[in-house]
Amino acid sequence: MRAPRKIPKRKSAGRAAPETLCARLSAHVALDVQPSGEIVAFFNGVSLGLGKVSAAAAKQAQGLRTGLPLRSLAAGERNANKELAVFARRLARLGLLEYAVGGSKGGEDRVIIEPQVPDYWPQTPPLRDSDVLVLSRFAYMRRRANDMILESPRAGALFKISDPKVAATLSKMSSPQQVRQLRRDAGSPGLKILGLFVDGHILFKIGTAGDQGLRSTEGDANLVLWDFHDLVFHARSTEGRHANPLGGTYPYVGVSEPPPAVRRPWPGEKIDLLQLLDADSAALSPAVKLLRERRSVRTFDDRQPITLSELSQFLDRTARVQSEWSSRLDAGTSNDDGPMLAYTARPYPSGGSSYELELYLAVDKCSGLARGFYHYDASAHVLVPIPVRANELDAQLKAAEMAMGESAVPQILITMAARFGRISWKYSSIAYALILKDVGVLMQTLYLMATDMGLGGCAIGSTNIDLFAKMTGLEFHVEGAVGQFALGRGAETESSN
Repeated sequence: MRAPRKIPKRKSAGRAAPETLCARLSAHVALDVQPSGEIVAFFNGVSLGLGKVSAAAAKQAQGLRTGLPLRSLAAGERNANKELAVFARRLARLGLLEYAVGGSKGGEDRVIIEPQVPDYWPQTPPLRDSDVLVLSRFAYMRRRANDMILESPRAGALFKISDPKVAATLSKMSSPQQVRQLRRDAGSPGLKILGLFVDGHILFKIGTAGDQGLRSTEGDANLVLWDFHDLVFHARSTEGRHANPLGGTYPYVGVSEPPPAVRRPWPGEKIDLLQLLDADSAALSPAVKLLRERRSVRTFDDRQPITLSELSQFLDRTARVQSEWSSRLDAGTSNDDGPMLAYTARPYPSGGSSYELELYLAVDKCSGLARGFYHYDASAHVLVPIPVRANELDAQLKAAEMAMGESAVPQILITMAARFGRISWKYSSIAYALILKDVGVLMQTLYLMATDMGLGGCAIGSTNIDLFAKMTGLEFHVEGAVGQFALGRGAETESSN
């Protein structure tokens, strides 16, 4: 009797190799452990004392030079060195750590994580084989020197992709992919990397059958209203959600000559306009005089701070709602089925009468008004106090002081925040650009009124959108800071344009 023929076993598809997530010092950071147990960090030409730790913790901290498994730094781990865990968290808050995912057997890094916000700590939410993931429409890859960078304006970190197979997997995820299938592909990212990408809003889960992960299913109803380029511009041109150099750093000194203050004249015949001007300065209108007297005032007289009465007049003349009305949107059909749209009129112009800007006041010194954080209700002409932590209020005022290059905080810092959906519900492609134009015209309105009232004012070039989000409890994409203006009674010192 012939023995039954053996059917060869089908080879199972390869699964992604186990991965290890480690924390380590960023490349520009060095630690020096003193004999006393004091640890000093050196970075960017700065030394910073980090306090004392025990000899055992100091010895373990040396492992951060090459990397320590993140699980050994988790506060909930029974065997974790609690002192080392606290120390690592402090390094993370200072932005001195990076994280790497590599093979469990000491393989090369597949992904390196560079935090972009101070409180970032890697999270790997659990994923099931049945979960379906898709690439976020806000995720993008770009070249940075010799590295390939994956990032999103929604993420608290960026990802340096060191393994081409990870990039290849991402390229497939413009359409939904089941985790089970991804894990079967040789060389594809494992659950740790996929989980980190989900935590960083690079990937997101989709649920119902037939869901293709399109615009309407990612995030909340406010996120739907954002175009990709607008959200990138908002997150990367403000402070708080990236770790790039910011402000007047003069990055191109030695690379190119500074551009001239006045453009070189165009060639050709010139039409002289000077001879047409009225030489009598007394004939100038009040508006012209006001424009010529406008200056940026960066120092304020704290012995005689601005009063609540003056602040009331200032807000009434610059930002108060003057009238309200509604009209039905013409939907372009024979039926009048368009929604009713509400409008207001205020002292400054706004694109499409949108008036998406809200004013929030961080008050340090104002006679008749307590120190604190307030929202200005432009319709009722009232200030509404918002409870914030003292260190958050101090941080916002201190940032304005540093931006102005002065040694004292402004008496009042006005933050212009945009209700982004008010503009993007109507306008495509140009929404954020319109918001910045509205900021510009409101900024000039504040300048002129401060000048007219004998007060001092100064535009602030940068705003911390992450700090504002913490102070208000609003997501940065829902209502966020887009401009700031320092206000107070100017000191009799310098002024500049």
